[in-house]
Amino acid sequence: MRIDIITVLPELLKSPFDASILKRAIDKDLVSVHFHNLRDYSTNNYKTVDDYQFGGGAGMVMMIEPIDKCIRKLKAQRNYDEVIYMTPDGVTLDQGIANSLSLYKNLIILCGHYKGVDQRVRDLFVTKEISIGDYVLSGGELGAAVLCDAIIRLIPGVLNDETSALTDSFQDDLLAPPVYTRPADYKGHKVPEILLSGNFPKIEQWREEQAFQRTKERRPDLLDKNNL
Repeated sequence: MRIDIITVLPELLKSPFDASILKRAIDKDLVSVHFHNLRDYSTNNYKTVDDYQFGGGAGMVMMIEPIDKCIRKLKAQRNYDEVIYMTPDGVTLDQGIANSLSLYKNLIILCGHYKGVDQRVRDLFVTKEISIGDYVLSGGELGAAVLCDAIIRLIPGVLNDETSALTDSFQDDLLAPPVYTRPADYKGHKVPEILLSGNFPKIEQWREEQAFQRTKERRPDLLDKNNL
């Protein structure tokens, strides 16, 4: 998979990809991530990429021309499955979206900034708009990093145990059950006996019951959504 991220702050994005699972995925050549500084596509000496809103109002707007040039240059080199715009009014990222995007080959992610992008960018180039929650950040860069993490960890070969992602919260519209490790008894706080029994069918049944109960208590909306 190849991911191209268009941003006015590439330096803000590089750190998440230099450690842990994302770095291992890049080192294994399972994914390549490329940052494109939008200011490199500005046509004036000041490298300006934003301007005042037509009609007045607070906040600057990202101009269409630099974004147009960057996207067209990328599209001239390869076909892209999606051009994603990170924006608070996009569809809220969930596990289903991450699963779908992890199957694609080439993605462009456009990071919003200031008051957002000229609407014509959204009309002409963007194929999917994604939000990571009902709040506003200073820009789309952190949201893009979250999206990339959610996608990349699902690519086969990225995780040491590929079944691990299949048991994450939300994969089956349930929260994950409680997990435990050594010691089995810590100051009188014991691991549930079923997990020490070696009876794997019973263990799986316990985990399913715990996942359902935890979801019912903490996220009943997930059960309502699926009529569970």
